[in-house]
Amino acid sequence: MQISENIRYIGVDDLDIDLFESQYVVPEGMSYNSYVILDNKIAVMDTTDDRTANQWKENLRAALAGRTPDYLVAHHMEPDHASLIAEALQLYPSMTLVTSAGAVKMLPNFFEGFDFAERILVVKEGDTLNLGSHTLHFVAAPMVHWPEVIMSYESSDKVLFSADGFGKFGALANETDDWACEARRYYFNICGKYGDPVQTVLKKAASLDISTICPLHGPVLSGAPMAEAIRLYDLWSRYEAENEGVLVAYASIHGGTAEAANLIGEKLRQMGCPKVVVSDLSRDDIAEVIEDAFRYPRLVCCAASYDANVFPPMHDFLWHLQIKNYQNRRIALLENGSWAPCAGKAMKALIEPMKNITLVEPMVTIRSRMKASDLPAIDSLCQAILAD
Repeated sequence: MQISENIRYIGVDDLDIDLFESQYVVPEGMSYNSYVILDNKIAVMDTTDDRTANQWKENLRAALAGRTPDYLVAHHMEPDHASLIAEALQLYPSMTLVTSAGAVKMLPNFFEGFDFAERILVVKEGDTLNLGSHTLHFVAAPMVHWPEVIMSYESSDKVLFSADGFGKFGALANETDDWACEARRYYFNICGKYGDPVQTVLKKAASLDISTICPLHGPVLSGAPMAEAIRLYDLWSRYEAENEGVLVAYASIHGGTAEAANLIGEKLRQMGCPKVVVSDLSRDDIAEVIEDAFRYPRLVCCAASYDANVFPPMHDFLWHLQIKNYQNRRIALLENGSWAPCAGKAMKALIEPMKNITLVEPMVTIRSRMKASDLPAIDSLCQAILAD
């Protein structure tokens, strides 16, 4: 793949991986993106995961066509992009590693015993690297989503190498036109905690004349898709809802809570809510449920009591939202308990640290199974969650 006349894609699809970062299901695989800039001086932009080492080295050799690279730019030290740094430097003894000071501190964590002495060029915000007719301008991007991250902007072809920013789940071989679907799940689960750092980088990017974004995962972006990706990143990183709707998330042991949650979903639809998603926290992909929690402005949590607390799937879900900096939402609660309902208290304790949450009343309590006497309270909950 050619990004421009002198910039080539040398990344690799991983079609065999089942869990990215050992937690995110990726039925469509993953792409580990890497690029090479061919000029008077040659710069290789990141490596790959060691799962795909052989194919990456073949792609690099083909792109070099017998030439020797001068620089290896490492934007991010996670192993899915940086596993082959030491091996690449061994393959090309005259090549210099270009990276941030934060990344240099991390190198011994991954490459014990490798001598990087006099093989490293440390760069920071505002530094440049001239390759001939192409010049890289370095942009600090700490906590998007690791502290050492840098991005680089090539000013001749107007290309932003954005590290994990603007990435998505899925191999390029399985790419569809719906970039946002898996990019959204990727963003909120991997970068979601770091909205403020993302906003900082977006402000820096706004001052650059960008024609193409080359991320470390997912498709290269340009034109209207790039503009839409930037719009969504701005929205997501400000923790604003993307679409009007309600997520009803439930954690049910014996089916009584599930019945109530599904009734709430049906009532919300009847009340004209444009989108209602009902998710079973015991069975559905937690990363996708988290994505929907951020996508919509309203959330209903329905959970059974368990061990004087809340049923663990709901605890796990709310804990995930808490650590991902969930905020600016309306939340309603339904608890279930056969003899001592306590799920509501436990859920409130998990929600309390979240910023700018409106906890709507009434909280509904049912005992084992819904009864006719519970229906007025459920109707009130549905009305309250839809209120402005």
